[in-house]
This record gives sequence, C-alpha cells and structure tokens, in this order.
Amino acid sequence: MGIFFNPGNGSFTKDRNYEIYVDKTELLKYLNRAIGTPKNCIAVSHARRFGKSHAAGMIDAYYSLGSDSAKLFKGTKIASDPDYEKYRNKYNVIHLDISSFWDFHKKDIVEKIIEDIFKELKMDYPEEFDERDRISYVLMKIYEKTGIPFVIIVDEWDCVVRNSTDQDLIHQYLQFLHSLFKSEESKSFLALGYITGIMPIKKIKDESALNNFEEYTMLKSRPITKYYGFTEEEVKALCKRYDMDFETTKEWYNGYLIDGMHMYNPNSVSQAMKYHDFDSYWRNTSAFGTINNFIMMNYSGLKEDVLTMLSGGKVMVDTECFQNDLAEIHSKDDALTALIHLGYLGYDADMLSAYIPNYEVAKAFQSALKTGEWKDVAASISKCDTLLMATISGNIEKVAELIELAHDTYTSILKYNDENSLSCVLTMAYFTAPAYYTIIREMPAGKGFADFVFLPRANAGNRPAMIVELKYNQSADTAIRQIKEKRYQGALSGYESKILLVGISYDSEKHHTCSIEEW
Repeated sequence: MGIFFNPGNGSFTKDRNYEIYVDKTELLKYLNRAIGTPKNCIAVSHARRFGKSHAAGMIDAYYSLGSDSAKLFKGTKIASDPDYEKYRNKYNVIHLDISSFWDFHKKDIVEKIIEDIFKELKMDYPEEFDERDRISYVLMKIYEKTGIPFVIIVDEWDCVVRNSTDQDLIHQYLQFLHSLFKSEESKSFLALGYITGIMPIKKIKDESALNNFEEYTMLKSRPITKYYGFTEEEVKALCKRYDMDFETTKEWYNGYLIDGMHMYNPNSVSQAMKYHDFDSYWRNTSAFGTINNFIMMNYSGLKEDVLTMLSGGKVMVDTECFQNDLAEIHSKDDALTALIHLGYLGYDADMLSAYIPNYEVAKAFQSALKTGEWKDVAASISKCDTLLMATISGNIEKVAELIELAHDTYTSILKYNDENSLSCVLTMAYFTAPAYYTIIREMPAGKGFADFVFLPRANAGNRPAMIVELKYNQSADTAIRQIKEKRYQGALSGYESKILLVGISYDSEKHHTCSIEEW
C-alpha cells in the first residue's frame, strides 16, 4: 500500500465515518461497465466542491489492491450489484493529485510525478524496469508479469493547463498523460482511466493526448449526473433528518439544472445541515475575484446580462465556441460559459440560457461587485436589508427614498420607464430578501396578476407576507386600491399571519412615493 500506487481506503473511510454521508456508490456500476472497453477513459469536469475528489477516494477504495474494503462497502448500494465482488480490490491503482505536485514543482512537475511513482513501483517490482524507461513501458511490463491491469486516477488533471504559461511544459505534461491513457502500451495495461478537473478538456491545436475521453461537464453529464452533487430527494431526506426547512435550503443551494436534474452544492448543504444554519459556505472555498474578472470584461451587452441575471432573469448564451481555457475569453458568450463551468452560473439546456442558480451564489456576486464599474450597484445592494426593514415597519418615506436610489443606480443600464426594467429594479432593491422569502413575480391572483408576492418561509421569523404593486405616473394609493379591487390578496388565502399591501409609484420626473397598509 502506497501513497500513489495501490493507495489504501483512508479517504473513503473518512467519508463513510462522517455524520452526513450520501451513498453515491452506484457510480461504480457505471465505471465497471466501462472497464476493458474502448470507452474506458472518463473525464469529469465539475465546479469545486461537487464531489469529484470524494468519488476519486471511493474509486481507490473499491478497485485498489492496497486494501480490502469489504467492510467499508457493506450496506452500500453497490454491494447489492451482481458484479460487485468481480471488481472489488482486484486492480493495481495509481492515484495522482496534480495540484499537490504543482504547489512545489512548477518547473519539473512531470519528472517529479514519474519519480514518485517509480519509487513506489520499485518497492513491489524491483526487477521489472529501468528508471530510464518510459512509464508506459514500465506499466506494461508489470502487467505482463502479473496479469493485473491498472486503474489510473488523476485528480485536478487540468491544474497545469489552467495555471502554466509555459507551452513546452504543457506539451510535456500532455505527452505524459498520453503515455498513461492513449499510448500503444496503455492498450494492454489500462483497465480504466478516470480524470477530474474544473474545466472541460482544452481544445489544443495538434494535441490529441485526451481526445479518447468521454467527457461529463456542468453542461451535460448524463448518465452520471446524480453522482456529483446532491439530488433534490437526497436533500429532502437530509432536511427531514436535521429538521431544516427544505424550501429555504432550496432557495440557498439549489439551481444547477444539469440534464434536466436539479443538483445541489453538496458541500454547502452538508455545512448547513451540520451547523443548522443557512449561510454562504462556498465563499470559503472559491476565489470570488474570478467573478469580478469576468463581469468587468468590456464586451457589448455583458453588463446588461449580468444585471438581468442578478434580478432573477435568464440570458441566452452560446456555449459552443468556448475553448475551455480561462485565459482565452474572446466574447460575452465565452465569459458566461466560463462562469457556468466554474459553478457561478447555472445553465438551462432547453432554453440555451444562463442564470444565477441560487441565493448563495447571488451573495458571491454581491461580494464581487464591490470594485470597479460595479461600485454603485454594490452600494445600492448594501442598503437592501435597510429597505426590507423599512418596508416591514411601514416607513414609507424611507422606502420611497431607497427605491428611488436603486432606480437611479440602474438607469445607466436599464431603460428608466420600461415596466420590465422597473421590475428588475425592485428585485435588485430587495436583493437580500430571498434569504427569508420566496418571491414570485406576476403571480396569478384574484382578477389579475400581482406584480410581486413575498411569501415568508419557515426561517422568516416575524417578517410578514407582502404584496407589492408598481405604478408609473399614478399614485401609490392607486396601487393599493388595485390590489384590493382585483383581490390580489386572494393569492395568500389561508395565510393567517400579517400581510402588507405595498404600493410604489414614480413619475416622469423620477420622483418615487410609497404607500403601505396592513391587511
């Protein structure tokens, strides 16, 4: 048992011992079907904290000759599969985490990786190779002697491609991967190749090292989608177990629509359950400066699209031209596609559109907006909590003042008197309200559609429900009368707590007024 060659099952043991464990072992059924076939090389590129490394540890534990994992898999879903024993702990496994090498060996990373692998191989097979031999040749000779094929796992495979500007080094690294996964020798010794990364495989001219891989990305990963992230049913079960409100969990962490399946950020959901607290846990694991880098790019329509998404809308995006390289962003579509792969945007394949997936990510955007051209927007968002409290307390002057400030802030981006733009402004003005409310725009109610309905969730405390109506060149009182006359409050029939009717108006001189009544 080594670190790189035939590792033990320590990583998966920790996952199994953790109080929040969700069984994803059926992924192994899919991998078993790929072993020894022309489709035996699999590349998973998903955002950080979506379970890629956890899966790699599980794969170690299942295939590696370095441990007997029978007890570890007892009671799991894979254990009931007819082929479970056929593949369990039957392979020589090599597992590499490229990021750990990159941290200390940026100039000689390939040489160091091979050196460390050879050190461990030599302990078990001292007579099988000369250290001057190609690694693919050495692995082939070991296979010929033992008859035991290799499962090779490379975690963070794209670390070198993403971070290095040395094209010679990148070429050398890709040739190393070619020797493991596509060389003539690998056709004999390789049972399964499994690599993970953040970005899909980069389209590199004249490089074919990885073009034999089946790719699974944030855009499309069927049929293994459900094994990376938590499904809605899994989250419901966790909410029941930990007595957490599901609708609030959904608002905070849902939104990644992959192959029509709603996937949740597993790290954030686990943290929320563990601490019994809804918060932005992803901020501790990702560089939100990345968001700022992309949204500050000077591409036509980008700023308008970002604001549309911040206010709850979706924008069309062409994902086909992106070169899978964060250093090669040549258009608005490239910038948005990069953010999709990084997990900062969701992607609706049916509508070919991008959107901000949940409140946690919206908070990340809020942090990213605090510099550059977005400072005014960030300043307006910073007053959202004040606006919400002013609305709840009935402070109509303060509400009118803050809505007017928000409206003025977005004038440079949106048409001032456009009705849809005003709805976007109101969404932005109450940007932090989704932490406590489910907000429905144009909700069918009574004899028409209520502009906005704020439905308190279980964590809302004493915050009341609210119906908000917007008017242009009419009084705020007129808006209140329309709510009553068209019986918009009927949308909340059966709701027994406090309901506020809120009318907001503005005129051609950009003066805003507000009226608030308790129903």
